[in-house]
Amino acid sequence: MSKGTVVLAYSGGLDTSCILVWLKEQGYDVITFLANIGQDEDFEAARKKAESLGAKKVFIEDLRAEFVENFIWPAAQANAVYEDRYLLGTAIARPCIARRQVEIARKEGAQFVSHGATGKGNDQIRFELTCYALYPEVKIIAPWRIPEFYSRFHGRTGLMEYAQKHGIPVPTTPRAPWSMDSNLMHIRQNDTELFKIGSVKKLVLSSCTHIISTTNHAPADLYLMTKNPEDSPNDPDVLEIEFSHGVPVKVTNVKEGKSKDSPLDIFSYLNEIGGKHGVGRTDIVENRAIGMKSRGIYETPGTTILLSAHLDIETFTMDKEVRQIKRGLDIKFAEFVYNGFWYSPECEFLRHCIAMSQVNVEGKVQLSIFKGQVYILGRESPKSLYNEELVSMDVLGDYDPCDASGFIRISAVRLREHHRLQGYHGAKQ
Repeated sequence: MSKGTVVLAYSGGLDTSCILVWLKEQGYDVITFLANIGQDEDFEAARKKAESLGAKKVFIEDLRAEFVENFIWPAAQANAVYEDRYLLGTAIARPCIARRQVEIARKEGAQFVSHGATGKGNDQIRFELTCYALYPEVKIIAPWRIPEFYSRFHGRTGLMEYAQKHGIPVPTTPRAPWSMDSNLMHIRQNDTELFKIGSVKKLVLSSCTHIISTTNHAPADLYLMTKNPEDSPNDPDVLEIEFSHGVPVKVTNVKEGKSKDSPLDIFSYLNEIGGKHGVGRTDIVENRAIGMKSRGIYETPGTTILLSAHLDIETFTMDKEVRQIKRGLDIKFAEFVYNGFWYSPECEFLRHCIAMSQVNVEGKVQLSIFKGQVYILGRESPKSLYNEELVSMDVLGDYDPCDASGFIRISAVRLREHHRLQGYHGAKQ
């Protein structure tokens, strides 16, 4: 007798293929869901594999346009960067995937959802908080937190043995010896559960050490989305990005005259140009939500270009004090997203506030993309707050320099008092 129906977030890889069979072994009917969010994947092969392993139904859905418009664009409006360096490619993808997963679960009458996220990582939090927010009565099966499961499968070696025993196809040459996550926004390589198969077990130890050790440099073959800047073209690409309400509506290659104007095409083209010139490589140690530090190596070419352009047009068109407030909101937004709270009331509130701040963020930014760098060349906007006459040293306009004397003296009142109370006088420091 079936214990019920579970919708499994499925990738077609070793982990979730073993989890599919294990869930069936436990007595569940399994529906698999694979989201296309821009990863390099043979989706038809994944479908056939899931069906051959006994999936009751297989859902494969193209969420790329939704991912860009409903998740990447709000993050662009928020200049979303976690801990000053991580551009949130994995964190932003998870609520997009999980939202559709619970929609399928509701539609199919499934009482359970499941995923292959590890018990040490951030993704378990991101997936599950989204599921609970959008399907409060759902029950979650997280195998890597179930003692019966993780005691049975000691990492990838145990999974390989289980796969061979149950006839689960496994790759003979894995694409990389490190843990990888890829989507439209980025490719992430990190230090969790790295492995190689069969005759190259010694290489796995070398590769694991290479990533886990924070002193070792990333091997050249780790990077898949971006060229080595040293090997990139010797001529820059010059792009013009047009914004409306803080999101790009058109990108034009100035030299080639090529333009893109749909969200998915715009973002894909920024990835193409950024990758061509080696833009967006980041090697960091970050603080996971669960409390440990982790080394991650990221390639985020399109978002890196977009961040530079958006920061420029935003500063050009937004009031100084409003932007000071928004900078604080941007930091909180990035923290909420990283920690899995996309569907929290506080993050929804922030998205609303940030969207309101972008009403006048429109115009065009020209950039040069060259040898791993993004250079701002110029900008224009009908909502510009830049007044050439006001800032000119040659024209006074309606600004009286004498007013600055009073402004400076008033600003100095608290400084005088501060140092008076500490006994500092004159030039003493």
